Amino acid sequence: MIGSIAGNALEWYDFMVFSYLVPVISAVFFGGAGQRAVLFTTILFGMGFLTRPLGGVVLGLFADRHGTGSAMVLGMSVMAVSMLLIACAPGWHTAGLVGAGIVVVARLLQGFSAGAEFATSTSFLIEEAPPGRRGFYGSWQMVGQAAAQILGSGVGFMLATALSPEMLVAWGWRLPFAFGLVILPAILVLRRNGQDTEPRPARDTLQGSAARFLRDLRRQKGRALSVAGLVGGTSATLYILYGYNITFATRTLHLPIRMVFFITMAAAVVMVPFILLAGCLGDRFGGRRVLFVSLIGLLIAIIPLSAFLVAGPSVGRLLIMQVGLAVFSGLFLGAYSTVVTEVFEPGSRTTVLATVHNMTVMLVGGTSQTIVTWLLAVTGSAMASGLYVAMAVLGAALGAGWLAVERRPARRMALSGAEPVPVHV
Repeated sequence: MIGSIAGNALEWYDFMVFSYLVPVISAVFFGGAGQRAVLFTTILFGMGFLTRPLGGVVLGLFADRHGTGSAMVLGMSVMAVSMLLIACAPGWHTAGLVGAGIVVVARLLQGFSAGAEFATSTSFLIEEAPPGRRGFYGSWQMVGQAAAQILGSGVGFMLATALSPEMLVAWGWRLPFAFGLVILPAILVLRRNGQDTEPRPARDTLQGSAARFLRDLRRQKGRALSVAGLVGGTSATLYILYGYNITFATRTLHLPIRMVFFITMAAAVVMVPFILLAGCLGDRFGGRRVLFVSLIGLLIAIIPLSAFLVAGPSVGRLLIMQVGLAVFSGLFLGAYSTVVTEVFEPGSRTTVLATVHNMTVMLVGGTSQTIVTWLLAVTGSAMASGLYVAMAVLGAALGAGWLAVERRPARRMALSGAEPVPVHV
């Protein structure tokens, strides 16, 4: 479990730190920090989502046949290569667009490795959970992602404090990626020593696994659509409210980058206990109910808090907004991971979840920062980012609402011959 959570944190740290450093990376690989350079950098960030569906299917099929532990080790090995490429890529003034091209390759590898990370690590956690504790164990998946935010923003805060802007652009931005490579071997050892304890279905051919996956996906298309809505809300929450926060607060609100890093880290710290609380509440009252109520709270809070910040941008107001939204985000994310995993049948759970998750993340998460950057430039309104997140959270609330009233999981699993999974309604 430690290997699963730590590896998950490092995987998302790799993604989040690139998002946090968009203002710096735009100067490194595109020779400037203007709006066009930032837009190109957000497109570069979005490249990492193009290969996530492919990675989800390939690694998902591998996990369903060989175990989630083996799939997690394979995924992290690919991720190590991508981090090394980014850390060593030459900048604009050294090699022109060659450096950006290397980063594109690295981002595609990052996306492939992350493709099945959510599905494999969450499936592993809930399969290892004792009876009646799946919600709590599954919530640790999101603790791993919150740890990635804490680690990424903490490293950014230290760099922005210790280095001048010129030093940060010259070489300091490479340090977060090099740091990830340093701690990677220990996590690989932990994951390699982990054992899957839940019985696996009998292995069949690759064609047989793919055929079962397509059959199960068609049979569960209603749940798949609801989960897609939830994933869209999660992507907007993570990649805009937190990942894009550094770019938005520094470029649009003109706040000091050092304090923005600190506030992002503080919000992630506040989020952790609420994630675990939501997992416990899910075991007690049903994860779907906790999910729906927390999404409604998040939807109600986003617009007023965004308007409060935009009306008078300051470090104090940004702190109030980020911490306030962290409470609802933590409750939402803590219930989310277990609910979207256990609604799918165990035989092809990892592959179906990885496919639905990554297709949605590619469409929403991969484009969200570029869309918000464009909306901010076109509308001239700093409220554009908050409104975008609110629309995505509304879609998630609709998905959670459908799951909350869907009452036939046991019957469908019985018809399919799959192992019954305890599902709270």
